[in-house]
Amino acid sequence: MDGNMPVGLRFSLLHRSFKKKMDEMLAEKELTGVQFGVMGALMRMERCGKEEISQRDLEEATRLAHPTMTEILKRLEKKEFLRAEQSGRDRRCKCIHATEKAYLLRDEVAEVENETFSWLCRGLSPEQIEALLSATDVMLQNAREDCKKGRDCGCD
Repeated sequence: MDGNMPVGLRFSLLHRSFKKKMDEMLAEKELTGVQFGVMGALMRMERCGKEEISQRDLEEATRLAHPTMTEILKRLEKKEFLRAEQSGRDRRCKCIHATEKAYLLRDEVAEVENETFSWLCRGLSPEQIEALLSATDVMLQNAREDCKKGRDCGCD
């Protein structure tokens, strides 16, 4: 590999390789990355204890427009990855919940992520992998600090 390759290009190539593997896995399930991202946001909110999650909550979390989210939620409900039911607090709103099928898919995706990471790290020693993870932890923290300063960096 070219030692003079720009850092941004390095990250971009790694991202594309990782994303390709994830997209292939999701395509087998007839899902898109955006649909899975919506499910991920929903499951994170549930894990944090948010009791009633609305479409608006998901739109804000994913930065998707209302019409786009409406279609995504319809498709995910049809595929039984989520269910929508009337809110106990506001009868005009629907609460959205991830189904067991969504949580099982999340576990499958985690396995593919781990396999892809191992595949990309082949040839690296355990110490090099640990150093890589430590370095990226610091980089992610730096990115989060930028977000806290009001910069929209997409790392929420």
